[in-house]
Amino acid sequence: MGYRKLGRKADQRKAILRGMVTSLLQHGSIVTTQTRAKEIQSIAERLIGKAVKEADNFTTKQVKVSKVPVNAKGKKQTEVVTSKNGKQFTKFVDREITTELAKVDNPSRLAARRLVMEWVYDVETVDSEGKATKVVNKLFDEIAPEYKIKNRKGGYTRIYKTGARRGDAAPMAIIELV
Repeated sequence: MGYRKLGRKADQRKAILRGMVTSLLQHGSIVTTQTRAKEIQSIAERLIGKAVKEADNFTTKQVKVSKVPVNAKGKKQTEVVTSKNGKQFTKFVDREITTELAKVDNPSRLAARRLVMEWVYDVETVDSEGKATKVVNKLFDEIAPEYKIKNRKGGYTRIYKTGARRGDAAPMAIIELV
């Protein structure tokens, strides 16, 4: 039979599903209709499965990073400088060069990341510490290693039926990451 059409044209259907899969990975659970939840579940299971398979397929190396110093408000720091002809002007403070550990994806992990990016919108999520990360990075760096440690072979999502929606009596459900 294939997939559910959800009463939409192909481009609209894909946009709805992309948005919902992105929200599921971003927030951990969403409320939707049962038919959409089942369709989202099949897509999310495939994406998480790819990420779990490639969870530890990277190398780390030292890289030089140049950063612009910022003040307490998050704006670039400036300094007042006098030119040769005596005029004063402001310029940005020189960049600081530091070294950091960076993850370098192996080719198969990079391919999996690109396949996931076809289904997930490029949005940022803010964690409990206030740090912003992209949803794809959250999937590969936080969600997938968790499932890898648990030795889960599938069943990464769960659907709870919640009853009928008020107004049109559509059967509703909550889909969440296990």
